[in-house]
Amino acid sequence: MTPPLSKSKRAVQTTAVQTTAVQPRADHSSADHSSAALHTALRDLLSAHAPQAALLAWVGGAVLRLKGGTLEECGPELEPPDAWLESGEMTWLARDGELLGLLWSDGGPDSGPVSPTAVEVLTMLLAASRPDSGGREAEVLVTQLPVATAWLTPELVFRRVSRPFLELLDLSEAGVLGRTVAELLPGRPELVQALQGAVAGRSVRLPDERLTAEPQEAGAAHPARWVRGAARPYLGGWGAGVMLTLQDVSGEYERAARVSALLDTRTPAALLTEDGTVLHASPGLSELAPQTPGQPVPALIGAPLWVWPGFEGASSVAVHNLVRLAAGGGAAQADVKLASGELLTLTVRRSSESGLLVAESVGAPVGGAVPLGLISQILALSEDATVLVDAAGRAQLINERAAALLGVEAPRLVGLGLTRVLGELGVRVFSLDGQPLSLPNWRSLSSLPRREVLLALPGHSLRHIELRVTPVGPQVGNPDAAQRGSAAAGGLLLTLRDVTVLRRAEAKMHHDARHDALTSLRNRVGLREDLAALDAAGARTGALVCLNIDEFGALNTALGRVACDRLLLGLAARLSDLAAKGGGNAARLEGGTFAALLPGLEIRGALDTVRRSLSVPLRYGPREMPLTFGLGVSALDGEAEDVVSNAEIAVHHARQQGRGGTGVYTPALRAGVRSAYALEEDLRGALSAREFALLYQPVLDLKTGRLLGAEALLRWQHPELGLLPPSHFLETAGRSDLITHIGEWVVEEAVASRDRVRAEAASPEWQVSVNLSLEELRRSEGLSRLLPLLSAQGAPDIEVTAGSLLDHSEETLRMLEQLRAHGARLSVDDFGDGAGSSLSALTRFPLSAIKLHPTLTARLPGDQRVVTLIGATIDLAHRLGLSVTAVGVERPEQLGMLRELGCDAAQGYAVCPPLPEAELLTWLAQR
Repeated sequence: MTPPLSKSKRAVQTTAVQTTAVQPRADHSSADHSSAALHTALRDLLSAHAPQAALLAWVGGAVLRLKGGTLEECGPELEPPDAWLESGEMTWLARDGELLGLLWSDGGPDSGPVSPTAVEVLTMLLAASRPDSGGREAEVLVTQLPVATAWLTPELVFRRVSRPFLELLDLSEAGVLGRTVAELLPGRPELVQALQGAVAGRSVRLPDERLTAEPQEAGAAHPARWVRGAARPYLGGWGAGVMLTLQDVSGEYERAARVSALLDTRTPAALLTEDGTVLHASPGLSELAPQTPGQPVPALIGAPLWVWPGFEGASSVAVHNLVRLAAGGGAAQADVKLASGELLTLTVRRSSESGLLVAESVGAPVGGAVPLGLISQILALSEDATVLVDAAGRAQLINERAAALLGVEAPRLVGLGLTRVLGELGVRVFSLDGQPLSLPNWRSLSSLPRREVLLALPGHSLRHIELRVTPVGPQVGNPDAAQRGSAAAGGLLLTLRDVTVLRRAEAKMHHDARHDALTSLRNRVGLREDLAALDAAGARTGALVCLNIDEFGALNTALGRVACDRLLLGLAARLSDLAAKGGGNAARLEGGTFAALLPGLEIRGALDTVRRSLSVPLRYGPREMPLTFGLGVSALDGEAEDVVSNAEIAVHHARQQGRGGTGVYTPALRAGVRSAYALEEDLRGALSAREFALLYQPVLDLKTGRLLGAEALLRWQHPELGLLPPSHFLETAGRSDLITHIGEWVVEEAVASRDRVRAEAASPEWQVSVNLSLEELRRSEGLSRLLPLLSAQGAPDIEVTAGSLLDHSEETLRMLEQLRAHGARLSVDDFGDGAGSSLSALTRFPLSAIKLHPTLTARLPGDQRVVTLIGATIDLAHRLGLSVTAVGVERPEQLGMLRELGCDAAQGYAVCPPLPEAELLTWLAQR
């Protein structure tokens, strides 16, 4: 397998293998034509359904990247850029467990999540374009996707159309195919001319048009549609032609017309001649005049504006001055008093038409004594979007932030009924859980505590808005109304604070807390919530399968981070696809450990389903990567946390069985884990409590009959479990630095005992041997801490297992040479146990002796094949200059056979059982 390039190598290689824009060529083969159609479809689909996202996908034998309409070829491997792995949100496109592509968005406030529709249609298109997709042309499938598209011949004859195209124009396929554009859409010479430009090889944008297609049946009415289109040259499986795409924008024109009509008729305004005569007045201005029941509304048209009864007095001097100043060439503004006693900020200016003046209000009255011009300035300085509504529910003042939020011009909204205008604009309000809310009746609304809502604005923008409603000043001279504190008493100040960015950031934090950063699968927290949701729905039947990639750490080191992340993405896509089929979900718990929640499946069925899915190798670029997994499974019973931990316990049990192991959770497994952790806690205090002890088993020289020394055997006198051999606790100690401290104690105690035996038994050549783990010496500076002890007290003999010498690394050789240099005589323990023995280790490492495995000695003297094997082993060891000790010698006849075979020494119950130091001294004194 070719290792991935480092970042520095990639930077160098970029100049040689640059991304290239994909350009269609007129002389392409049929396959190339289909690829060109596929490229076009990908552009259209991404633009329509995920415009802020980038796509990376395997298409036509190469990996393509598409962003913002630009399509680039990126080489032969589907490898996401580092930036995609470090930030943003990535969604995989997978079908039948195979990763087809990746969608990525930067996670910014304007990008939003990728829609399920984008994932569905892009996955369908990419799956159909695969070589094994049954030979279906991608362009045939494109006709089924939700894009209004038509394929035309160079003569502009309709050759094929998509279903949305037919629905947009309310036509049938039979009524379109084979007809020309001029026949189907008559009276559109500009359209035909633009399409002919596409035939000539140019991509063109079509102007917005109001189109009406022919009715399918005589007399059938067909509404006119405003459409926006684009056309480009097309090279597909049918040959050259034009691809025409249309988009229905009728809604934009309808909203624009409605808003224009409303703003033109409801704004308090008037059109004047230069001498001040009113030519036209809006209803909004007329409504400000005092009205007597049963009497007509005072006339405005045909009289000077300043004599209108709506102003205070028989003639308003302030209005007369405004008109005179505006007629002289400048714009004029002042607060004028109405007959009701309220103030109105009025502006008079010249219009674009010669000889005409326009008078319009900056703000309608709200009943207070404060000039509206001053209120407008105060609201303009507010950091929040604010709207002032009068007693009739009409917008009187609106600052620029509110106007920008609602998508209207502030002056044109003044004087209109706010509820009606918002409804006409298409503004809708929803609760945070998505329930539609009706717009309030501002006339009867007294106050509203601060509340957060979702505001759906024209253009499909959804904003999180914090809304607060506050009553403002009472009507002049009406103290009773002031006490009512309602819109009827004066007005309401609406404060709208846009908290969309904050809520999206919170949503992203919520998402990130429950999802894995690399794969976007659930993490441990998210998986627990899924289990809790199943429990709340009463659907807690099924299984949770936990899987661990065998030797994931070594795999990550060998492939590199980016390549290994790609494998994890492929595995995540496969598990997600598998779990989704049964209504479940997939999760990444850590590193190479994943989980698949499979509701409705019993344990064996869940294991078989996951095994089948994992039996197909994952892809590493163009290559396949076969992996093995440890599988653990638990039923969905108990608390969510217990289900997850049960599956993890099961997969831990599976890993202990070796590669590809399987574990099914049982209470006994959890009891074993609890016992192991309890044992580890007890181990931490065993040294200080002096609970460890050494037993010594003497070693007999078979040629001379004298005692050479003894092997020190570790025992733990557990206060509750009694005397425990090393097999019961050393594996647990090996999970932490306890093993190093225990090893140091064993060496120190064995050397001290050796010195005491030498002195008391008058045996200066007495030697003691200890068992040490090479793995123990590698970790926590174990060897560097042990060597000073050996130098100070003299090294014992050291035994290492045959299995540990299978690693022929320089590190192993260096450690053994250091031990020998400090006086240690090295021997191989358990030699001859099969896979754990290596003959080449006898020549590579500085060894002095081998110790035969007890299973060989136990078959003496009756098994002739073992007799031959032991004899040959002894002969080989002697030829290499190594002595041989037989271990586990239980009977006198075994001792005799070993002497005949030339074995150097023996150890076992036939010589002496393991003894404490005091009993050993007594036994030695008796010999």
